[in-house]
Parts: sequence; structure tokens; C-alpha cells
Amino acid sequence: MTFCFFSAQYLPTPGGVERYTWNLARRCVAAGHRALIVTSALPGQPARERDADGLEIYRLPVFPVMDGRFPVLRPFPPAADLWAQSIDFAVIQTRMYTQSIWAARQCRRRGIPALVIDHSTGYMMHGGLGGVAGAWYEHLACGIIRRCGFPFYGVSGDVCRWLQNFGITAAGTLPNAVDPDELDRLTRAEPRTDWRHALQVPDDGHLVAFVGRLIPEKGALRLARAVQQLPGCVLAVAGTGPEEEALRALGAPVHVLGALPHPQIVQLLDQADCYCLPTEYAEGFPTTLLEAAACRCPIVCTHTAGTGELLPGEDCAVYLPDTRPDTLAAALRTVLEDPAAARTRADNALHNLQAHFTWQAVFATMMKIAQSAPSRR
Repeated sequence: MTFCFFSAQYLPTPGGVERYTWNLARRCVAAGHRALIVTSALPGQPARERDADGLEIYRLPVFPVMDGRFPVLRPFPPAADLWAQSIDFAVIQTRMYTQSIWAARQCRRRGIPALVIDHSTGYMMHGGLGGVAGAWYEHLACGIIRRCGFPFYGVSGDVCRWLQNFGITAAGTLPNAVDPDELDRLTRAEPRTDWRHALQVPDDGHLVAFVGRLIPEKGALRLARAVQQLPGCVLAVAGTGPEEEALRALGAPVHVLGALPHPQIVQLLDQADCYCLPTEYAEGFPTTLLEAAACRCPIVCTHTAGTGELLPGEDCAVYLPDTRPDTLAAALRTVLEDPAAARTRADNALHNLQAHFTWQAVFATMMKIAQSAPSRR
């Protein structure tokens, strides 16, 4: 079968949706299928290529709205070659991008069966006239895609419930996931970084990790101010974004590492004493939480989409009632001052992940949906 994944943003842009697409597409190829990925053009990237994993990537011209966070597909994209590829099934991510609208309408017109996977539990914009206009647009976009007749899936139960705001009843979940065995191999992959040495963590000190976009909603700057209250504690921040300059200005013990290759991120999580995600963003199911759980890294986080499924109680993680720096500092002390209890919580999280959140299981579910989907040609 030939699968086509539509993802408004894709690697090397870092993010959960991007890695979700990459993981499912790789498993298509490994199972003997063909995988196409349609995404937005990026400076310095070719319009079409086949990567080292055998994935065929098409990059369409866009307007980089919101500093590229919301790529808007240019009118009449050059896609004749794409539609000549005899696509058997399409996977469209996510609900609100203009590329998703275009993909759904094109698939309907061409008789290509498809599904839509959504990854968020809130509107992209918040507050003021911009928030009102953004919500209006998202309802319009969802209405157009819904009328194409394709089933919607969420990456968590929380996402499925959020879709009801758009009059959409999800057909089920295709959860975010990881491959624990692959991540275990990456912890030992060469070149291997000794992060505790590289960041000069004291012998009796602690390493806290944050991985994600450096936007205010994700909370990296609040976390940095909390770590400054903890003697001997070092914070490693992996990511880029608008808060990067302010974080760098703090200096030690805050280390801003920029966008790291995936093996180095996994090695950081494997070596850290705690992974903290104080996000207030409308997450769908943060990939970094899954990776931290797979690395047996104790977790401190807010209640966001997917956490109740991966981390069903206080015996799996330390939850934050709010994201004030003082609250964050207290939660970090809970983890760092009782390593035995922290390890027990990490073990519980790992066991739950291995039972329910692996790419092998998600790919098998997607294949069943694709093979049972009626052709519309």
C-alpha cells in the first residue's frame, strides 16, 4: 500500500506531531509499504527528497505565519506529481491547518480513503480579538474537514473529548507512543554525551531536564527560576523559541542547549534526575513525557492531555497544582530529596507505558483502519 501523511510541519522542525508522523511513516516502510510525507517548505530544504529511512518527502510552498508556527499553504500548490503516486490511504494531521483542509478536500475529490488525527486540547490562539478570530477560524476549518466524511481520531482521550467542541465524535484514539527498545539503544548510541560532566553537575548535585519549544505556555522560564532556588541543581533546556534569549541571560545553573539531535535528547533524559514539563499549552499528548517514562526518568508535570492515561496517579508522577516558580521548586524537592520514591514512581510509569503506548500497537491499529476503509474511487 502507498500511505500519504499530511503534516503541516515536519522534521527537522522539532515537535510531537513531527515525530509522530516520522514514527508511523517509518513503520509503514519497515512493513513493506510506501510512505509519502507532505509538509511545508523550509529554507534550505529541497522541494522533494527521499530520506535515509526511505520516506518520500514533498514540501509545498507556504506563508510562514506566526513566525512559522502556523504555515499557510500558498494557493494552487504544485502537487501534480504527488497525486500521480496512486495513494491508497491518507493520514491527515491536524485539524486546523490550511494544508489539512486542502488535503481532506483533495482526498475526497480523488476518492482516497483517509483519517484525521488531532493532537491538541485547546485553541491555538488565546485572548483578545486574535483569540476570538482564531477560534472562529478553527471551527470553520473543522467544519470543512468534517464535511469531507473522514473519521477523526485523537492522540489521547482528552483530545477526543475536546473534538466534541467542534461537533465531532471521535472514532477512537491513535495514541502518541514510543518504541522503548529503540530508546534504550539510543541511550548507548555513539557519539554518547555525558551530560552530567558536560554541564558540570556537582557530585552531590542534581540534573533537571526540560525538552520542548521555548514559548511562554511551555513554562521553561518559570522552571529556570525555580531551579535557581535549589542549591546544586542544574537545569538543561533543550529547544528553541522566543524565550531562548531570556533563558540564556540567566546563566548558570541554567544551560540552554538549543535544538538537539534526538539521540542526545534521549541520553539527557536517561541521565537526568528529573524531567519537568510545567506546560499550560493545549497539549495533545506530549512526546517528551513518553520518552521520559521510557527512560525511567522521574517526572514532574501539570495535568495536561494524556497525562492521566500515561501517569494515572501520584504513584507515577508528581503533579503540579500551578506553575509558579515556588510551586515548581517545592515539587522538584519532593523528587530530588527522596530518590527511592522517585524511582518507584518512574518504574510505575514505565510499566504502564510498555503496556499501552508503543508504536507497534499504534501502527497495527492504523493498518486495520486502512485495510478496512472502503475505497471512494
